[in-house]
Amino acid sequence: MESIALTYPQHARAIWKLGLPLILSNVAQFAIHMTDTVMLGWYNVTALAAVTIASTMFFVIFIVGAGFAQAVSPLVAEAAEGGDEVRVRRVTRMGMWLSIIYGLAVTIPFFWTEQILVAIGQDPEVAALGHIYLQIVIWQMVPALIVWTLKSFLAALEHTAIILWATVGTAVLNVLVNYLLIFGNWGFPELGITGAAIASLSVNIAAVLMLVAYINRYLPQYELFKNFWRSDAEIMLRVFKLGWPIGLTSLAEGGLFSASAVMMGWIGALELAAHGIAIQLAGLTFMVHIGFSQAATVRAGRALGRRDEEGLRRGGKTAIGMSAGYALVTSSLFLLFPAFLVGLFVDPSDPDRAMLIQIGASLVMVAALFQLVDGLQVLALGLLRGVQDTTVPMLMATVSYWLIGLPVSYVMAFPLGLGPVGLWLGLVIGLGCAAVTLLWRFWGRSVRITPAMPVLAE
Repeated sequence: MESIALTYPQHARAIWKLGLPLILSNVAQFAIHMTDTVMLGWYNVTALAAVTIASTMFFVIFIVGAGFAQAVSPLVAEAAEGGDEVRVRRVTRMGMWLSIIYGLAVTIPFFWTEQILVAIGQDPEVAALGHIYLQIVIWQMVPALIVWTLKSFLAALEHTAIILWATVGTAVLNVLVNYLLIFGNWGFPELGITGAAIASLSVNIAAVLMLVAYINRYLPQYELFKNFWRSDAEIMLRVFKLGWPIGLTSLAEGGLFSASAVMMGWIGALELAAHGIAIQLAGLTFMVHIGFSQAATVRAGRALGRRDEEGLRRGGKTAIGMSAGYALVTSSLFLLFPAFLVGLFVDPSDPDRAMLIQIGASLVMVAALFQLVDGLQVLALGLLRGVQDTTVPMLMATVSYWLIGLPVSYVMAFPLGLGPVGLWLGLVIGLGCAAVTLLWRFWGRSVRITPAMPVLAE
């Protein structure tokens, strides 16, 4: 058990040591999605618009189920701090069970995605291509959720190097398969958006195999896959209770951005493509904040396991400061080089290049405004999850995103006539409200730990 008298620099080093591999793995994971965007942008603007809306639809469904995977991290961290290997195994297994059950259940609606996309106002050609993409990508739902569960298990035990290397390996594989199948290089068929979907499915299966092999080789004491079929109702219920608010919180945030993509599609296909590029840039920088948040979850979970209130406070302040400092750097880059950054995603010979860059650059400049608030709100969520406080934060986030952010986005974009820029300004306001309320929740209540508390009740 580590000392509870760590200084702020010691907390920073601990967060950095745990968080850096997670940050880099998040960047590598995001690079998989960015590779699809860049290569499809080079291939065809319509294909880029289709994968933007289709991947958004997939992500909205996926992120709900990922709540069970994310619940594994704080529960395993608390159990590991107490030396309870049996509970670590039970929690992780039931996290995988819930992920599999959910992943299989949600495949059915994806057979009608073309009709759904047309019904929500998308261009018929974009909807048809999006449907083709999703008919393949939907089969990665279960392996992707299992990967997230295993990553949560490994992160809570501070085995983060394998998370990094497995993700880097799959990112390289994704580039290779995209190169072969999107464009038809080296004698392979030119499949366009279908090739991107096959690559995405392949890398998720490869990631499962790599993580399972590592766990069996280096963490055999947990016996995660021995008698895997045995149910554990008590722990499954615990993971479910902690995980469903996490999933719905993520849905509320992901849904906010998905709704913004739908509304951008109402404005036009070029605007939607530019929105996709700007989201990729903002999302790439956001991966660092997610890494800090994941590290904060584990550190807070460990503090809860030790009943170390002072360590929780100091660690929370340190993580917030690190995330805020990074946000200031990325905001500066977005303000200084918006057109250059957008131009990296568009084929120089594309006739729509100039217009895409003009629209995209204006959105990237707005994205600079929400770097800080977006980072702070996800960091606050990570701290709250670490102390197993998820239901009230879910409600706070949902109100901020949907009752404030989304209506403001609509009003600014359409009645006020600000178009794409107004839509994004509404996102800034919603995320800012979430950051303020969630930080207030953590410092006002959830930071308190008493020796008798097994978990923090809602």
